Amino acid sequence: MPGIDECLLEAMTVNGARGAAVIEWTSGLALGMVGEVRDEDPEATAAETAELARMAAEQRAFAALGPGGGKGGSDRGADGDDTGGEPAVEDVIVTTRTCYHLLRFVDTAFDSGVFFYLWLDRREGNLALARMRLRDMCGRLALI
Repeated sequence: MPGIDECLLEAMTVNGARGAAVIEWTSGLALGMVGEVRDEDPEATAAETAELARMAAEQRAFAALGPGGGKGGSDRGADGDDTGGEPAVEDVIVTTRTCYHLLRFVDTAFDSGVFFYLWLDRREGNLALARMRLRDMCGRLALI
């Protein structure tokens, strides 16, 4: 299984990739980062992106619903319910006039909130393909 550095380098092969990072969303700490950084401040980029991920993961409005679509489902949200500690949100996509920003939550064997952040140039990137590649990379990512 590839580690953080290998996955970050693989992420940069996605068409239009401008930067990538693996970030711990509760602290805002970047575990690894490659490529361009917005505003030349990697710590601020990690912290700001982590705040967005935290807001999405902790909102009841985004909680997964069970098979019946309502209360009592077996797969509830990130508010401490029955999801095994993982956020119900799989990924977050923010689009701007020039870029796509993809945040993909990574399943870990330990109690952690880690996500993969991929920043794409909108003219060169393919959002659907990037989401599939990011999903595959996160599935193989080995966090030890």
